[in-house]
Amino acid sequence: MAGDKNTHDNPDTTKTDVVLIGAGIMSATLGALIRQLQPDWSISVFERLDAAAAESSDPWNNAGTGHSALCELNYTPQAADGSVDISKAITINEQFQVSRQFWAHAIEKGILDTPSEFINPIPHVSFCHGEDGVDYLRKRYDALASQTLFADMEYIDDDALFAKKLPLMSEGRDFADPVALNWYENGTDVDFGALTQKLLNSVAEGGSVNFGHAVTDLDKQSDGSWIVKVVNLRTKRKQKIHAGFVFVGAGGGALHLLQKSGIKEARQFGGFPVSGAFFRCTNPELIDEHQAKVYGRAAVGAPPMSVPHLDTRVINHKPGLLFGPYAGWSPKFLKEGSNLDLLTSITPFNAFPIASIAPKEFGLLKYLISELAAGPADRVKTLQEFVPRAVGGDWELITAGQRVQVIRKKGPMNGALEFGTAVVNSADGTMAGLLGASPGASTAVPAMLDVLERCFPRHFESWKPALTDMIPSFGQKLNTTPSLFREVWDWTSKVLELSSTPAEQPVAGTDRRVAAPTSV
Repeated sequence: MAGDKNTHDNPDTTKTDVVLIGAGIMSATLGALIRQLQPDWSISVFERLDAAAAESSDPWNNAGTGHSALCELNYTPQAADGSVDISKAITINEQFQVSRQFWAHAIEKGILDTPSEFINPIPHVSFCHGEDGVDYLRKRYDALASQTLFADMEYIDDDALFAKKLPLMSEGRDFADPVALNWYENGTDVDFGALTQKLLNSVAEGGSVNFGHAVTDLDKQSDGSWIVKVVNLRTKRKQKIHAGFVFVGAGGGALHLLQKSGIKEARQFGGFPVSGAFFRCTNPELIDEHQAKVYGRAAVGAPPMSVPHLDTRVINHKPGLLFGPYAGWSPKFLKEGSNLDLLTSITPFNAFPIASIAPKEFGLLKYLISELAAGPADRVKTLQEFVPRAVGGDWELITAGQRVQVIRKKGPMNGALEFGTAVVNSADGTMAGLLGASPGASTAVPAMLDVLERCFPRHFESWKPALTDMIPSFGQKLNTTPSLFREVWDWTSKVLELSSTPAEQPVAGTDRRVAAPTSV
């Protein structure tokens, strides 16, 4: 692949090696990786909005947890026999460590600068109350503490220590209802909006980033290349881009574009949109009282997306506080989308799988109906489980981004709803796209490495030395190689200016339970 300005066949068609659709964290990450691996390839980014990261990657449209499964309880489900499954938590933490290493590499190479503008240290905390909740957190801790990636976790069920660490959550709390925490001191808050903008700056060097440009169609050529039809939404000027590879990183808009491309691999997918809202704290005194990301358990029968959390954010060096999510529903696939998005995504290939979801997802439908029926007082009551003395006047309701959950075809008539992300690529590797939501942004680097491996198999082998330079654990599992984990953790902590590894970090398996004193 080697790009030039115009094709000889049609001087009105601009040629580029790579087209990235959407200026969110996924496109920015893929573009930054390609820029390092193949600096001679030309890259063109097209975004229909007037700014980068204005949809799902916007800092107020996501919780910015730096999803690493340290606190998110939906990644450590409890089985019927009471045991806790930690396999997904380990996988997600491994993926986040890959992202963290690439960001550190990017700082050292000057691709990124000023780490505190996009990543800051914030404890990650799991919170449960009641006998069942406390028992679950104890079992979760016992299962995770023996793992290298989670060895620094603490178990806390002492009321006084709870109050010291989480004063906002302790004020007015009746500790007759037992509480417990899984506390991980060295978590992070990530502003994916700022990170996206920084990565796109590197992509723009030797390429182009075009805002206010909508992709209207994708036509595959006989040689496997693509003609991408684009319109400038300001001037209405239309243009054609001839590209060797196209990535659709358009968030909720990705499904429609993949369908327009005609690749058969996209036929098996549908989408179910869920909108979200958060309470944003407006009282600076309350914001100062809470410095942690605290995740609870979803209500019985509620979907994983409903996991409540009281979440410290750091945006433009300023701390903030969110609580939610409160779910809503809209047929739009994007916050700035159309009310026809859901209807127009239904095709003869996915109609029956989409229709089959309703009877199987009664819990989700019940949850959405209850959320839509909730009023302001109901939302404050939900918040009071975390902040007992919360009053509505200290919080404002904000609308977050749309999340389009993946519906995957399972047989001719059935579908399955998936609460994750899915990479879709054409068989010849000339097109790929990303569908779905959480853990999303936090695992952008491994997701885009997956795209590169699928779509550029011949190049990928030769890229491995460079990838290992960027990501020292590339091809290895940190959870099973403690010495390598400690090495890359110390390196990334230093470069990203995060808290360093504790001098006496316990060996995996060491008991770090901090329990209430035994009465005499």
